[in-house]
Amino acid sequence: MTKSGHVEFDSSVPLHSFTGVSDHLVGKISLTDSIADFYVDVNTLKTGIGKRDNDMLRTLEAKKYPFAEFYGKIVSNFKPIDNQPQEVTVEGEFTVHGVSKQTTITGTLKKVQEGIHVEASWTLNMKDYNIEPPGILFYRVSEKIDVSISATLTPK
Repeated sequence: MTKSGHVEFDSSVPLHSFTGVSDHLVGKISLTDSIADFYVDVNTLKTGIGKRDNDMLRTLEAKKYPFAEFYGKIVSNFKPIDNQPQEVTVEGEFTVHGVSKQTTITGTLKKVQEGIHVEASWTLNMKDYNIEPPGILFYRVSEKIDVSISATLTPK
């Protein structure tokens, strides 16, 4: 389990890209039933520019939908006694902006001294989650957002 995992997203507008980050990812993996559950309060995401953060929270309707969550099941083999990074596939639902979509995520799990380290990334399309990409005049934020997580999970 972790309460201080790292999540980030990469986005762009014409001629410029930016990253949003949070070190408040909460998550757990249950090795007995292969369940993975991770969520972040979107209000903790920061891009480094206050106005952009406010626009992002308004676009996500963060007061109404404060969390982004992935809940799924590891469908590939993971051997917790192996010290090498192992690629895993997790199938489940990613929910943001009040919309849930079936999602398959590939990542790695690695046994470390503190527990298990997880890294994963995927791309989401804002329109799939009823999110209108914000913009000014003719410039719009790209619909496709690259999301990644990184966390070390300690035994509970």
